[in-house]
Amino acid sequence: MDGFAFTTEITVRFSETDAQAVAHHAVYLVWFEIARIDYLARFEGGYPALLAAGVDATTVEANVRYRTPARFPDRLEVGARCLGVRGARFRFEYAVERDGELLADGSTAHACMDAKTGRPTRVPSFLVEAIAQAEG
Repeated sequence: MDGFAFTTEITVRFSETDAQAVAHHAVYLVWFEIARIDYLARFEGGYPALLAAGVDATTVEANVRYRTPARFPDRLEVGARCLGVRGARFRFEYAVERDGELLADGSTAHACMDAKTGRPTRVPSFLVEAIAQAEG
């Protein structure tokens, strides 16, 4: 998975498919979220550390480009990388592969908000530093 220092494995579940055993288009966003949370779990405290710091990270944009279908019971690799950490915003890019074949790619954009006020707040410095080190 070129360009992705982090990947997580997913198995397409039967419940995620249609009558032809093809993965439903919406489930790719779920797989992106699984990869994103796994990505953040590598850092001290992971996503729960953001919540403990009083920061919510809301998704403000999501994109998926479908290339070829995933099917039950494919074993997939989902790559995630975090880019564009600036101020209150950050962006993830994703790639979904089966045996090295790109099935889909996409991105999500996020904004940090103060959990109490709902106002924008900067990405906490501990996370900015951890992401910078992980992404080199």
